[in-house]
Amino acid sequence: MSALQVELVAADRKVWSGEAQMVSARSIDGELGILPGHTPLLGVLVSGEVRIHTGGGSTETVVIDSGFLSVDQDKVVVVADSVDAGNLARDAR
Repeated sequence: MSALQVELVAADRKVWSGEAQMVSARSIDGELGILPGHTPLLGVLVSGEVRIHTGGGSTETVVIDSGFLSVDQDKVVVVADSVDAGNLARDAR
């Protein structure tokens, strides 16, 4: 199975980038789960958690205030005004 290329960006900086098996977040229309091969999508996100499942049972979790998520050709970009990265592993590249 191929992997997703993920970028997590706050208004003032790139917070994290790397490969993931799945990304999940809450949009204004409900919970989104993005897997490799997902159709192109632009979603408006609400405040809450964004979970980046990096494989091997590991999940990186951040809290955003609001933002959007873009999916195109196995690349996921999450942009938020502010990101509480807490214990997020820095740059998984």
